[in-house]
Amino acid sequence: MVLILRTWRRKILFTAILQFIIGLFLIYFYCEYVIYYVIQIQCGWPALTKQPIDGLKPVQAMVLADTHLLGSRNGHWFDKWRREWQMHRAFQTAMTLHQPEIVFVLGDLFDEGKWCSQKEFDEYVKTFFNLFKVPDETSMYFVVGNHDIGFHYSITPQLQSRFEKQLAAPPVKLISIRGNHFVLINSMAMERDGCALCSRAVDEIDKIADILKCSSGSLLCKSHTRLERYSRPIVMQHYPLYRESDSSCTEPDAAPLPERNNLFVERWHCLSKESTEYLVESLHPRAAFGGHTHHSCMLRHSFVPTENHKIEFIEYTVPSFSWRNRPDPKYYLLTLSPEEVKVSKCAMPREWNMQVTAVVMLLVLLLYCKYQISRPTPSNYKLLTGKKV
Repeated sequence: MVLILRTWRRKILFTAILQFIIGLFLIYFYCEYVIYYVIQIQCGWPALTKQPIDGLKPVQAMVLADTHLLGSRNGHWFDKWRREWQMHRAFQTAMTLHQPEIVFVLGDLFDEGKWCSQKEFDEYVKTFFNLFKVPDETSMYFVVGNHDIGFHYSITPQLQSRFEKQLAAPPVKLISIRGNHFVLINSMAMERDGCALCSRAVDEIDKIADILKCSSGSLLCKSHTRLERYSRPIVMQHYPLYRESDSSCTEPDAAPLPERNNLFVERWHCLSKESTEYLVESLHPRAAFGGHTHHSCMLRHSFVPTENHKIEFIEYTVPSFSWRNRPDPKYYLLTLSPEEVKVSKCAMPREWNMQVTAVVMLLVLLLYCKYQISRPTPSNYKLLTGKKV
């Protein structure tokens, strides 16, 4: 009888261990895969309020910023691995659920791009494209951030050149898709001090401004190039436009107090007032997107360059996409027509939410296994006697 009881206990224990292992796998699968779908499926493409005049299909774009992939200097290897995995899962989930036509990454792709060697930079680029892989039908565009090449006075031709070549990101770039025009700008090239990088950027902005002016029907332009369908452009860059602080940012994921009231330093936390006025008066944007602060902000701008002319638009500051920079990363989905810009802000799983979920599910699993071992059941009797109840 003692031998039978020992055999029974071994069988019960083996069954419980097997159930525990299967349970651990299911917890891991939910917390590392399924939870991203559970959260991100709640966000969808915003709807236009007007039908496009030409009947063109709206452009669907995804915008993210400040991924800050770690290099060899900062952070622990586990932190690096963990953040890369989280961003990879969140991004690939977004690709599966939303299937955007175009993706914009607004700078600071790399945390140590301004310091790393050419070999490390090559590895950085390879890692980025492995983590943020897009399907063939999706286009991805980049603007450079200060962590990618440094702040203005620490940029070298080599740092600028390697990012530009490997990420196809010149100082200024015009992209047109079905009557929607995007101007991608290197924020650090907006110093306006006459340096080679700044001069190149200003020349390109002036050319694009002239093309836009001619395309709008103005006679006060020089360009012979015309856009097929004119609409005011959308500015994409790393820095926010000039503002004194984040004190006017009131969204739940804006900078926390008292940080929100800290005064910005021009050319460090945001563009200078002079450069902002130059961009707005040259391009007449209908929307602007930036990153850099790692926090969210939505501001309505109204510029009056002349008494009879007002330029109004909304600026969005995109929160960081990395859990290393904030516990609740976000990305934006844009639905665009030449007449409208509609924006949805999409949440990803919170750090504490994933941790609490894993702990609660583990406790439930342990209680279940303990209960299965201790309670007398027909299955336990069968293990004991080898007979059906």
